[in-house]
Amino acid sequence: MSKQGIGTISVQGGYRPGNGEPRQVPIVQSTTFKYDLADDMGALFDLEATGYFYTRLQNPTNDSVAAKICELEGGSAAMLTSSGQAANFFAIFNIAGAGDHVVCSTSIYGGTYNLFAVTLKRMGIDFTFVDPDASEEELAAAFQDNTKAMFGETIANPALKVLDIEKFAKVAHAHGVPLIVDNTFATPINCRPFEWGCDIVTHSTTKYMDGHGAAVGGAIVDSGNFDWDAYASKFPGLTTPDESYHGVTYTKAFGKEGAYITKATAQLMRDLGCIQSPQNAFYLNLGLESLHVRMPRHCENGQKVAEFLSAHPKVRSVTYCGLPGDPCYELGQKYLPNGSCGVVSFELVGGKEAAKTFMERLRIAAIETHVADARSCVLNPASTTHRQMNEEELRAAGISGGLVRLSCGLEDTQDLLDDIAQALEAC
Repeated sequence: MSKQGIGTISVQGGYRPGNGEPRQVPIVQSTTFKYDLADDMGALFDLEATGYFYTRLQNPTNDSVAAKICELEGGSAAMLTSSGQAANFFAIFNIAGAGDHVVCSTSIYGGTYNLFAVTLKRMGIDFTFVDPDASEEELAAAFQDNTKAMFGETIANPALKVLDIEKFAKVAHAHGVPLIVDNTFATPINCRPFEWGCDIVTHSTTKYMDGHGAAVGGAIVDSGNFDWDAYASKFPGLTTPDESYHGVTYTKAFGKEGAYITKATAQLMRDLGCIQSPQNAFYLNLGLESLHVRMPRHCENGQKVAEFLSAHPKVRSVTYCGLPGDPCYELGQKYLPNGSCGVVSFELVGGKEAAKTFMERLRIAAIETHVADARSCVLNPASTTHRQMNEEELRAAGISGGLVRLSCGLEDTQDLLDDIAQALEAC
């Protein structure tokens, strides 16, 4: 079969039923799976056969949906997790442990920053946070002998900085480590980071992929391109025998295309159990089927709202890479030529108090700890999602106290503009 388009994959990827089988992905709502022979189950535990034995590790519904996301991103293997936070945790912890180090962009989601700077630090993994606009030489200076990965977000939440993926990938590969990119805001509809040198992609599937605020979830996709064996001493968990699985060496047994995800499933999902429920995976798949249709509409609304706000006298600044003159406009044209996302960040002339008034006066967009939904929503990140950051950390992340993050949904554009206009009048 010739390579299919992104829309066809959104609708039919991952699951292709045979004769007489369910047309829709079945929900396998079972914790366990029956086998007639003890040796059959033993082969599964030894990773010598494919199949299922306990949903804490894998489930057929989840694997079908993960396969679709893998196809969308152009990867070699993928897995679902219980949340985007779990996906980012697994992505790092799968190759880094106590005594290791990771280089990370400062422009990332506040929850991810807290995960890295606080929780993983308590687990012995240190992070150096770097300005995404830094030169290659400045980025390289952040690396250490024990650095195991580099991390960034395609479009940072909520600063909306566009990551120079090629630059980050070049520096990461020069130091023999993979680049991990959270592609939540762009989705593979608008950007496929593997095509720019990224090695591993993560998602909060709760956002645009689900698109309806129905199911929390996450995903990890491996490009299959990073040669773990070429840097075997850096990644012993992948390149040396795993005694917890009878001495299997993941790179030898599954190749560079399957080693990373197999290890994350066999070790991390086995021990930590951050599995996405089959019911949530089913909801996620429904969202994925319309992702290629919804994203252009989100981007259309985001562009129109950004243009309206940038011309309004009560708005001090607007951040949206689709605006000519935006600091990330050129990077946006390079990596996101068909549009970025529906999220617009802006600051009002009256600062934090004006932001509060504006949000409370909106009639269509609701104040929610959410983003990237069919329904428009709004938030003040400094007092909510990034509340744990101090002033210096907020500045480094590009977040002011009065910053408003408006996620444009799928409503009529004019209705959104009218609602924003009346709310601004109250400021």
